[in-house]
Amino acid sequence: MLEEEYTQYWQTVVHTMLDGLMVVDPDGIILSINDAMEELTGYRKDELIGKPCDILDCDTCFGTRARGGDRHCALFKDGQVRHSKCVLKKKDGSPLHVLKNAAILRDKDGVVVGGVETLADCTELVAKDQVISSLRRELSIEDSFQGIIGKSLAMRQIFDLIKSAAPSEAPVVIYGESGTGKELVAAAIHSLGPRSKGPFITVNCAALSESLLESELFGHVKGAFTGADRTRVGRFEAASNGDIFLDEIGDLPLSTQVKMLRVLQEKEIEKVGDHHPVAIDVRVLAATNKDLKRLMEEGRFRDDLYYRIGVIPLYLPPLRERREDIPLLIDTFINRIRIKSRKQISGINKEALELLTGYDWPGNVRELINVIEYAFVLCGGGEIMPQHIPGTLTGRPQPLSANNPFQQSSRHGQITWVMRRNVFWKH
Repeated sequence: MLEEEYTQYWQTVVHTMLDGLMVVDPDGIILSINDAMEELTGYRKDELIGKPCDILDCDTCFGTRARGGDRHCALFKDGQVRHSKCVLKKKDGSPLHVLKNAAILRDKDGVVVGGVETLADCTELVAKDQVISSLRRELSIEDSFQGIIGKSLAMRQIFDLIKSAAPSEAPVVIYGESGTGKELVAAAIHSLGPRSKGPFITVNCAALSESLLESELFGHVKGAFTGADRTRVGRFEAASNGDIFLDEIGDLPLSTQVKMLRVLQEKEIEKVGDHHPVAIDVRVLAATNKDLKRLMEEGRFRDDLYYRIGVIPLYLPPLRERREDIPLLIDTFINRIRIKSRKQISGINKEALELLTGYDWPGNVRELINVIEYAFVLCGGGEIMPQHIPGTLTGRPQPLSANNPFQQSSRHGQITWVMRRNVFWKH
């Protein structure tokens, strides 16, 4: 009675295991499997028991058998299998990635009577490894520099300038049209510079009102204005021992420019509502899509600040002036979006590529990214074709229809997608 209870106990353990379990005889014939094995492979017990184990088409053990000319798998040759990554084939033909452990079974006289294998499903781990590998390939792309994609002469010259400017402590101003990647250049200078272990703080000077901008840059003390219920550290103070990136510095109000000049000259700030100077140690990197010299001549930008921040000027070329980089950028963005969307898009059709390389790209790289994302929505798979490119680029109208995902109907009315300032918006 005790032996029957013991047997029943082990049967319960085997059939409640999450890992698949399989017992085979010395000839590789399957003698028994547990419930998890059925779930993993898609085979029923009666479809596996009594069949040779090569029905599962394991890529490692039967590869070993083929190379050695032996009719038995590696288990009976080596006596055990430990942490072996294998790929089996499910009943429906799809691959099953598993981690296999196996050992031979002997009777009381030491004679080999079979083998037992456990199979842990690691399909999700393999998929994640593949994503990580793809991302590593993206990060290590040959024609990139600190994440900036380009192989044209203009971009190679920019890369050289970045490497030359990075070790300096002098302020840098980066000129370029919207969407050319000015923040990426600033991040590269920080990464290659002596302050790389310090913070990299960014501020968009055009995004805030004058009063909020000063509080954001320099901080404020409690009670400095209505709603200031606590003392706040400003971006300059937060960037101590690092770099601060002032984007769209051409939109800086004149009153703030005066305070900015003191920061650059005296290396100290005063919080809003306070008169006690706070010493800071930061390097200033700035960027603008405007002509600061013209703004200075018009009295909208202080000449003393202009000469302070413009010690090292760096000019980013627009995309239309480096067209040879467009195919490389398209290929890079397709690979990145494919990883995120898991959509099986292999590349871009030659005619569609010619349309994109011939376009002037007023929105530069940012607009190109938007166009590729648009194409991923319209393209069901395979290659991106001309009909997947927005009509604003091709000059051909794209009729709205039930098959167009950029027109959707709902009980609240019709939703359409339009392009405005190089970004797609819903209406």
